[in-house]
Amino acid sequence: MKITYRPEIDGLRAISVVAVILYHAQITIFGHQPFKGGFIGVDIFFVISGYLITSIILRELVATGSFSFKHFYERRIRRILPALLFVMLASLPFAWMYLLPNSFIDFSKSILSSLGFSSNFYFRYPPHTYGPPSTFLMPFLHTWSLSVEEQYYILFPIVLLITFKYFRKYLIHILILGFVISLGLADWGSRNHPSLNFYVLPTRMWELLAGSILAYFEITKGYRSKYQAFNLVMPSIGLFLIGHSILFFNDKMFHPSFYTLSPIIGVCLIIWFSYKDELITKILSTKLFVGIGLISYSLYLWHYPIFAFGRAVEIFSKDVLIYLLIITITLSIFTYYFIERPARNKNNKFQTIAIIIIILVFGLLVLNSKIIYQNGYQKRMPKILDIYKDKVLRDDNFTRCGSDVECYFNKSSNKKIFIIGDSLMGNLIYDLKDKVVNLNYQFITFIKNGCLYFPDFTMLNSTRCTSDYFNKLENILLKESDSIFILGGKFNFYLLNNQNFISDKNVFSNILMSFRQSLLKLSKKNKIIIIYPIPESEHNIPKKLFNSIPKEFLLIKEYLQIKNYITIPFRDFKEKSKKSFELLNSIKGKNIYRVYPHKAFCNTIIKDQCLTHDDKYIFYRDNTHLSPKGAEMVNNLILEELKKIKLQSK
Repeated sequence: MKITYRPEIDGLRAISVVAVILYHAQITIFGHQPFKGGFIGVDIFFVISGYLITSIILRELVATGSFSFKHFYERRIRRILPALLFVMLASLPFAWMYLLPNSFIDFSKSILSSLGFSSNFYFRYPPHTYGPPSTFLMPFLHTWSLSVEEQYYILFPIVLLITFKYFRKYLIHILILGFVISLGLADWGSRNHPSLNFYVLPTRMWELLAGSILAYFEITKGYRSKYQAFNLVMPSIGLFLIGHSILFFNDKMFHPSFYTLSPIIGVCLIIWFSYKDELITKILSTKLFVGIGLISYSLYLWHYPIFAFGRAVEIFSKDVLIYLLIITITLSIFTYYFIERPARNKNNKFQTIAIIIIILVFGLLVLNSKIIYQNGYQKRMPKILDIYKDKVLRDDNFTRCGSDVECYFNKSSNKKIFIIGDSLMGNLIYDLKDKVVNLNYQFITFIKNGCLYFPDFTMLNSTRCTSDYFNKLENILLKESDSIFILGGKFNFYLLNNQNFISDKNVFSNILMSFRQSLLKLSKKNKIIIIYPIPESEHNIPKKLFNSIPKEFLLIKEYLQIKNYITIPFRDFKEKSKKSFELLNSIKGKNIYRVYPHKAFCNTIIKDQCLTHDDKYIFYRDNTHLSPKGAEMVNNLILEELKKIKLQSK
């Protein structure tokens, strides 16, 4: 039973891929990003996939009573792998040229996990949480959705065949039950485990099953909607729901969750009620929409690595975006006509295609395994950039320390030093731990990425920085006496961008007041060392430095001396940090001590500039986080304050 071609489905694909591309392009108009909900395009893809795959399987089952797994997986392999492998191979040289070792290793791990249909599990762990700027630098982050679909392609045909053969009477009930359970799990997961919830099949299954349910009713009834009034109105409502989601959703919302029902219903309305004489169907069936829909898979594959490499070399801007889009479209058209179509052409023997795929997969496995084994080929870089060796810090009980895990060192000492804050403070702990323990202090870490210590501040739509976390931490700290608290973080970010978290100015003022009061309360029985803002660059320092060095010098690094310093204007730092200084200066008391990191980096070699590196060391891992050398420089300032505290205690 052959499936009738529906051009409006390709039109829907066009909307979904364009939405995703616009979202990843981060286009800003008058300071506003109008396509913040463009990520919803992936959800549209899932519904379409569920509808088409179920239609293929169910029509064959109804017509023949059986199902050919061989033919099904052959079609899937022809459809997915050739283009994917081509994009992976084409990306490797650019990764070699433009990615620093840690990013290069991450790149290879993402390819290997994608080849194993499991990149969604790889990316579900921090720092890969979808949406933050750092994730836009990962060339194959977008393959997570392919892995979800591939897992669906493996499991769903088996489940559908068993259900059809033995529980045919209850097939629709099982599909609906699966939809309800998956949706409920997604809504719960969006609030409790947002990263896992975003990436895994169980919480995405309901979107695929929405399409499956449509396919079931169409096949069992033999038709879709026969109500002309609905046919005229519903596709327009469906398009409105999709458009509303793309324009008004954002990546801080709970997703996927009950909120996501809106665009999913919109897609379902178009699929079910569209017919050839209806306006929306006509629009989606035009050559433009269908053409984009036909190359949508290649567009999806190409756009993300092209954007990521553009950001890696720091050429990604409004002026350059149009050229990157032209490159994306050109490569997508080429891939469609010279890779996708030949691979899907039944005149080309599958055995030949399979052999080529096996060779390419083997080649990618070997190359990327070697990249990981060689630690990202650090010899590509001059010594000054050799800052990417992994550090693992474990406490006395062998617990791995860092984000979200509090650790205790030198527990036998009664003198305690706590370090509290976000990832900026986390960078300090590796060097600071040894210095503190050598002074016979107990060293305790309370680091949580993205969570500055604001006791009454729970970031909107975030399950990381919760009031429970802050209340627990504050209660622990309030029980202490004669201890030292080292506290800091990315104050500039929160104070300059508070509208992204708390739109009500009065509420945010109360949060700041609570922060002051909390520190004053803690300082009554303890000493507090406040770490003031660390100078931040507009550039990712290692990438900027790496890309500024002529490539012909990379392999003769013993002759390389870098005198063209990358700096941060001190005036810019002062302006950006003004609110942070005002807040921190307002906290007064005899037990308050202050560390000014800019004293280590600014006005040292070049007047009125903050240095990001010298001829021997680089001080930053990116635009804000310090390298081991940079952390050591700040920690030396902290040690000076500890000496003052020790002297005053005598």
